Amino acid sequence: MLNMTAEEKAALIVQAADDKKALDMALLHLSGLTQMTDYFFICSGTSSTHIRTIVDSVVECMKGQGMGGIRVEGYDSALWVLCDYGDVVVHVMDAEQREFYKLEAFWQGAPRIPVEPMLAVQGEPQHA
Repeated sequence: MLNMTAEEKAALIVQAADDKKALDMALLHLSGLTQMTDYFFICSGTSSTHIRTIVDSVVECMKGQGMGGIRVEGYDSALWVLCDYGDVVVHVMDAEQREFYKLEAFWQGAPRIPVEPMLAVQGEPQHA
């Protein structure tokens, strides 16, 4: 499925992160606000091990869809890991990094896309 839309990529990424119990998931629609990407997916992990587990899940899911060879930054320290899929950029952060850098506040003009419907589409129950 190499010709996935940005929306399809984002939905797969949300599901892969949710499968590993990512916290505080946010999907920001940046199209029209920047030329660098269409979406930022941001979530948190509870430890460096949890952050790497979330990242591994996303990377494996996307490789399974033919989306290998992406750039991953920050994996060794696992405080803030970035995965660049071109039109979707993934940020998996520890709580302190996320609070300090405040990506959602920086991109406050970007519409926030609810992730719950993406989980329901994938056959998972909606989270409360």
